[in-house]
Amino acid sequence: MDFNIKSGNPEKQRTACVIVGIFESRRLSTAAKAIDAISKKYLSNLIRRGDMDGNKGQYLLLHNVPGMIADRVLLIGCGKEREIDERNYRTIIANSIQALNNTGSLDGVNYLSELSIKGRDHHWKIRQAVQIAEHSLYQFDELKTKKKANRRPLRKITFTVPTRRELPQGEIAMQEGRAIANGIKFTRDLANRPSNVCTPTYLAQQATALGKKHRSLTIDTLEEADMKKLGMGSLLSVSQGSARPPKLITMEYKGSKKAQKPIVLVGKAVTFDTGGISLKPGAAMDEMKYDMCGGASVFGTISAVAELGLPINVVGVIPAVENMPSSTATNPGDIFTSMSGQTIEVLNTDAEGRLILCDAITYSERFNPEVVIDIATLTGAVVIALGKHATGLLSNHNPLARELLNAGDESGDRAWQLPLWDDYQQQLNSPFADMANIGGRDAGTITAACFLSRFAEKYHWAHLDIAGTAWISGNNKGATGRPVSLLMQYILNQAK
Repeated sequence: MDFNIKSGNPEKQRTACVIVGIFESRRLSTAAKAIDAISKKYLSNLIRRGDMDGNKGQYLLLHNVPGMIADRVLLIGCGKEREIDERNYRTIIANSIQALNNTGSLDGVNYLSELSIKGRDHHWKIRQAVQIAEHSLYQFDELKTKKKANRRPLRKITFTVPTRRELPQGEIAMQEGRAIANGIKFTRDLANRPSNVCTPTYLAQQATALGKKHRSLTIDTLEEADMKKLGMGSLLSVSQGSARPPKLITMEYKGSKKAQKPIVLVGKAVTFDTGGISLKPGAAMDEMKYDMCGGASVFGTISAVAELGLPINVVGVIPAVENMPSSTATNPGDIFTSMSGQTIEVLNTDAEGRLILCDAITYSERFNPEVVIDIATLTGAVVIALGKHATGLLSNHNPLARELLNAGDESGDRAWQLPLWDDYQQQLNSPFADMANIGGRDAGTITAACFLSRFAEKYHWAHLDIAGTAWISGNNKGATGRPVSLLMQYILNQAK
């Protein structure tokens, strides 16, 4: 999709479609008033007859509006003007893009980016609008032989600012929004690909391709033999049941001075999770291809950072494995030594994400990180606790947690902090090893983070459990691309 930013009156736009808002009680937005004036009350007369009330979700397509150069005018219901907050703004933009795409217009000028939202400037509104537009039009059909083609695909969207003075900030916001949207699409594409395509080796190949695209990236992949030399017994305990070899992928982005400590992002990438010997139920097991969404989000974030050329150092570390039952698979009760030297009794082979993350977190020490943030579809318990709306956040450093929570609020990709108290650590006690890999039914998300915290004591660390937010189920199942928006907002804030 091609995006543009401009200012100017709606009646002067030479385009296939101009999009303006109508509020509840049949009130016209500023842009709609301008069209109403040039058309000699054409909009007012339509609305007065009851063609549109301005309720959210409504839209009305008009052709040949008097005084307009544009071929069409699309009216979008915005609800009550005083109730337009960040969430409602995103919904209104999404509705407008979907409606525009259904008109057959090749391009459109969207004046809804000028809607007033308390506490949000034009930069925020433009960036959000670009991201929402790309997200709304996303399709994953690369494996279909008969693709559902739009008869006249939408090619260009222009968002507006009130005056020329806002254009420079609008351009920056558009660039940021486009890079983040591209990163989200990258993440969704990786996650939506089936496990017979998206294997650990495939992910390593994708990293190599990304490195060739961006000179600012240095790519390195550790093979199974390399990991054995480093003592990554915990990670390798997960992959040993699969015929597909594991990979530990690192992507280093250097946008600042070498002396600056990097942000390290560690993404869980279990390309398919059967549960191993602790086999999962068969229902909806196809969704276990999404157990690599943490790793996919690191790909998307690193890609967006490199596209923007941000003045900051960021490292992505992605442990990629497949968790399968076989004669060589880990048995419940087996004990392994992690890279840190700590021993782990594996009571449940379906609690495998933490086993690969702990060695990747230890490996991250070599980058001398400013902070380490791991991202993982780790526990079903977080879905019970928070549903599909918020990502679970736990951290050993409250200032880092607050920065991530604020980034979530600003980006609309929200998280909620859970406690990481020492009281929970005793649930991981094992009579035979330094720790068990599960802590029982109670507080499953918290004890999983407690496990990881034992490997992150040398630096500030945060854990994002995205099991509830990384994908949606049902007829419209698919990856969401979260938490790329949250991570990018955090990184942008740090880069400033």
